[in-house]
Amino acid sequence: MNWALLLAGSALTLGLAGPAQAQETETAKEERASGLDDIIVTARRREESLRDVPISVSAFSAEALEEKGTPDITGLQRSTPNLTIQVARGTNSTLTAFIRGIGQQDPLWGFEPGVGLYVDDVYIARPQGAVLDIFDIERIEVLRGPQGTLYGRNTIGGAVKYVTKKLGNEFTGKVRAEYGTYNELNLVGSVAIPLTDWLSVGGAVAWYNRDGYGENLHSGAETNNKDVLAARLSLEMTPVDNIFIRLAGDRTEDKSNINHGHRETFEPNSKQAVLPGKYDTMAGLGDDQKVVTQGVSLLGEWNVSDTLTLKSITAWRDGYTRGPGIDFDGTPQPFLDVAASGNVYKDHQFSQELQAQIETDRLQGIVGLYYMDATASGAFDTILGRGLIPEAALVPVVSAYTALTQLTTGSVDTRSFAIFGDFNYDITDRLKVSVGARWTRDKKTGEVFKANYFGTLGSPLLKPYVPVLPPPYNVPQILTDYSNDRTFEEFTPRVSLSFEASEQVNLYAAYARGFKSGGFDMRGDASATPATKDGYDSEIVDSYEIGLKGAFLDNSLRLNAALFYADYQGQQVTTQVAKVTPPPGVVSFVDNAGSSRIWGVEVEANAMMSRNLSANITLGYVNARFNEFLVYDMVSGTMVDVADSRVFQNTPEFTLSASVNAHGEVAGGWLTVQPAISFRSETHLFEIPIPAIDQGAYALVDLSVTWTTPDEKWRFGVFGRNLLDDRYRTGGYNFPLNAYAQSVIGFYGAPRTVRASVEYRF
Repeated sequence: MNWALLLAGSALTLGLAGPAQAQETETAKEERASGLDDIIVTARRREESLRDVPISVSAFSAEALEEKGTPDITGLQRSTPNLTIQVARGTNSTLTAFIRGIGQQDPLWGFEPGVGLYVDDVYIARPQGAVLDIFDIERIEVLRGPQGTLYGRNTIGGAVKYVTKKLGNEFTGKVRAEYGTYNELNLVGSVAIPLTDWLSVGGAVAWYNRDGYGENLHSGAETNNKDVLAARLSLEMTPVDNIFIRLAGDRTEDKSNINHGHRETFEPNSKQAVLPGKYDTMAGLGDDQKVVTQGVSLLGEWNVSDTLTLKSITAWRDGYTRGPGIDFDGTPQPFLDVAASGNVYKDHQFSQELQAQIETDRLQGIVGLYYMDATASGAFDTILGRGLIPEAALVPVVSAYTALTQLTTGSVDTRSFAIFGDFNYDITDRLKVSVGARWTRDKKTGEVFKANYFGTLGSPLLKPYVPVLPPPYNVPQILTDYSNDRTFEEFTPRVSLSFEASEQVNLYAAYARGFKSGGFDMRGDASATPATKDGYDSEIVDSYEIGLKGAFLDNSLRLNAALFYADYQGQQVTTQVAKVTPPPGVVSFVDNAGSSRIWGVEVEANAMMSRNLSANITLGYVNARFNEFLVYDMVSGTMVDVADSRVFQNTPEFTLSASVNAHGEVAGGWLTVQPAISFRSETHLFEIPIPAIDQGAYALVDLSVTWTTPDEKWRFGVFGRNLLDDRYRTGGYNFPLNAYAQSVIGFYGAPRTVRASVEYRF
C-alpha cells in the first residue's frame, strides 16, 4: 500500500470516531441492578478481565462517564487515586499529567511527557491539544506505574488510554445538546452507517462553546472561555472474516482565548492592586489564540489462526499553536511578557507499529516493532519592559522606560525505534508468571538560538518589532546558537507473578522499569550555563508493586488495592530564574536532579449495597522524597545538593473520592442520581515550596441526575460540578523580583457550573 498517498489524502487524524454508545437493554439494566459487572480492559494490549491484570488500572466506561457528566479527560482526576491530570498553566487545551509523583509540567517543545497518552494505541507525542473531550468512546483506562515494556518511552509515570468503539454493522447514532451556566452551549452528533455487510462509515461532530469565567479588564475580552470545534471520521472494512481494517481521523480547532492567569501580588510599578476575581486579568499582550491538531491513522488486523493475530498501526499527526503568548506580569505594561505571533509552535509525527499476538491455552503474549519520527519547533520573545540594561553597555538611558527583548527559537527532531515482547504463562491453573522487555533507541537532534535585543519591544523574527533605542544599541547579543544530537538507549524489563487465591480473588507482585529519554533545553542560555549545549540525560524508574484484585460478598463488593515503591534516578527538573546581572533575562536550567524514592498506597472499592444503590470509594497516598537534588549555582559555577529544601510538584500526599449511585425505575424510565466528592491534600506547584501560589487542601462536590425514557431513545440530564464554588490553583508562575513587576501568577480550576443535557439516540 502507498502510505504517502494514504497520509496525503486525509485532513484528519487518529481514529476516534465510533457509533453512539449502544442503547442499554432491559437485560443490561437487570445486570447492573443485580451486581457489579466484570470490567474488560486492554492494558496488556489484549482483552482480559481487569481482575487478571497484574497492573494498577482504573477503567471508566462511556456510560459511567456520561452519567457523571465528565466533560474531558481532566475529570478523571476526581476519581482516580494518585492522578494529577489538568489543563496546563497559561493554556486551554494543553495537558499536564502526573501519576504517583512522576510527570512533566513544562509543555515547551522538546520536553517529553512522563505520562503517555494513547488514542486507540496510537501514542500522542506532544501535550498540545491533548485535553481530549469525552464523546463517542468505549472506555478510558488509566495505567499507573511504569509501562515501559508494552507502551515504551515516556510512560515512566503511567499511561492514559482513550479507547474508541468499533462501528459495527448496524445503523446507529445520537445527537446531544447541552446548555449551562456561563452560556455554555454544546452540540454533539455522531452516526455509524453500514454500507454493506462488510463496510461501514462513521462520523462525529462536536462544538463546545462557553463564555469566560472572567474578563480581561484591560482589553474587555473573556478569559477562561471555550470555543472548540472537532470533527471525526472513520471507515471500517471486514473484507473477509479474519481481516479487519480501519481508516480513521480527526481535526480539532480550539479558538478559546489565551489564559493569562491572575496576579497574586500587588504590582508596585503601575500601582495595580490584586484583582478580586480569580479569573480576571489586566494583561496587555493580547487575547486571540488558535490551536489545531489533525492527522490520520490506519489499523489492520489479520487473524491468521486461532493462536496468531498480526496487527499494523500506522499514524500521522501534526499541530500548531498561534497566539499572543503569555502575559507573565498581568498588567497592560510589558514588564514581563512572553510574546509570539504566527505559527510559533509546530509539531508533526509519524509512527508505525507492528505486532504479533499469540494466544494458546497456557501462553498469551505479544511481540512487536515500533518506529516514530517526530519534530517539534517554536519561537517566542521574552519582553522585559523596564530598565534591566547594564549601564556599561549603553549610553545614558534615553528613557526611564527602557526595553529589552530576549528571543528564543529552536527545534528538536526525534527518531525512536523499539523492539518489545511481553508474555504471560499459566504455570498452574492458579499460578501465572508474566515476563516482558523492550529495547528503545532514541536519537534526538536539537537546534537552539537565543539572543538579547537591547532597546526593543519584540525581536526581528517575530512581530511586532518596535525599536525603542536607535542603532547601535539594539544590536543583538547572542547567548545561545548551536546544533547538537544525542542518542539514548535503554532496556526496560518487566516481570510479575500472579496467584488466584480463589475464583474471584487475584494476588500479584510485579517489577517494572520505565525510561524517559534525555534531550536539549530549548530555553538554555549558553552564556550563563555553557553545559546546556550538551543536553540532559535520561530518567530511569524502577518500580515494585504488590496488589490484590477481587470480588467479594457474592460479587457485590469489588476491591483493588496496591502498595508500590519506586526508585527514581536522573529526574529532569526545569527551573527558570530571573537574572538581573549582565546579561539580563530569564535563565532556564534542565537538571538531572539526582535521585528520589516514592512509595504509596492505592485502594479502589465498588460496593453494591442494594438493588438500587451502589458506592465507589478511592484512596491514594504518596510519600515522595528526594535523596539528592543537584542544581547549578551560577555564583560558584558548581553543582550543589539542595534535596532538603525541595519537594515533589503536582503530587498531593492524599487523594480521596467517594460517590453514590442511586438508580431505579421512575415513570417507566431509568433514573440515576450520583452525588460525589473528591479531596486533594496540599499541592506544591514547583519543586521549591512557594506559599504565594502553592495550593492548600480542598474538596470538590459534584452532583449528576439523568433520566432515560422507557424506549431508551431519550436521555435527560442535569450536571453540577464544584457546587461549593471553591477556588483552587492548578498552576502558577513565580518571578517575585521588583524588576519583574513582582510577577506571581496563579491559574485556577473551573468555578461552580451547572448544565442541562438532552440526548436522542437512534
